[in-house]
This record gives sequence, structure tokens and C-alpha cells, in this order.
Amino acid sequence: MSFDTAAAQEFLAHAFAPWVQALNLTVDEIGQDEAILSMPITDDIARIGGIVCGQSLATMADTAMVIASAGHYGQPRPVATTNLDTQFLRPGSGTRVRCTARVRRAGKAMLFAQADMHALPDDKLIASATATFFVPPQSS
Repeated sequence: MSFDTAAAQEFLAHAFAPWVQALNLTVDEIGQDEAILSMPITDDIARIGGIVCGQSLATMADTAMVIASAGHYGQPRPVATTNLDTQFLRPGSGTRVRCTARVRRAGKAMLFAQADMHALPDDKLIASATATFFVPPQSS
């Protein structure tokens, strides 16, 4: 079995906290070192003026980078966020947010990833994030 979009969506549905589930994330694409997720912009995550709150964007980025790590390994593996840095570049509004997450480097104990978030339908870059994840050793 390959780690395809259906497997990634199943992983997302069962391995993440209920408050992450509440974002209604969809895995649109998954590759060896990349995952593309999308999230509807709803009243639950919008602030005054329909602008997406930063907490939702940071959570989306972290989640997308974890999914990208599963794509890198070909299956879900435990990873723990050790650092998450999010830059909010412009207010996000529209109908959806698309997040493209990429594994930049994976070592034995650490994985480095990056994510860009675009507001749709205008496709404007609204935030960017980088993260470092601890990858526990696999038991034999």
C-alpha cells in the first residue's frame, strides 16, 4: 500500500486532536516530500472582516508539515514539533486556504520542513512557516 491522498486523509482523520479536526482540513495532494492541504474559510476561523485567525494558519501549517513527513517516509511516523515559526504576511480572506508543505531535509533524529499558505481564490501568499521536528528512533 502506498501513502496516497486517501491514506493521508485517513491519517489526518484519526491521528490528530479534535480541535485540529474542527478546521476541516482536506489532503488535496501528497508526494514523496510534499503535501498540499486546503481549509475552508468559515466563521469559526475568521475574525473581524472575515480575516483568518493566525492560530488556524499556524495549526494548518504544522499539520501539513506532519503530513508531508509521512509522505517522505512513505507512512505515518511519530514526529514531535520542536520549533514552529510562522510569518503572517498579509490578511487572509476568501473562500479557502491552500497550504503547500515540503520536507527540506530529513536526518536521523531531526526533520526540517517549510509551508506556504495562499488565500483562494486570489492565490495570494498570506503566511509562511518553518518547523523542526524530532523523529524518535524506530523500534526494531
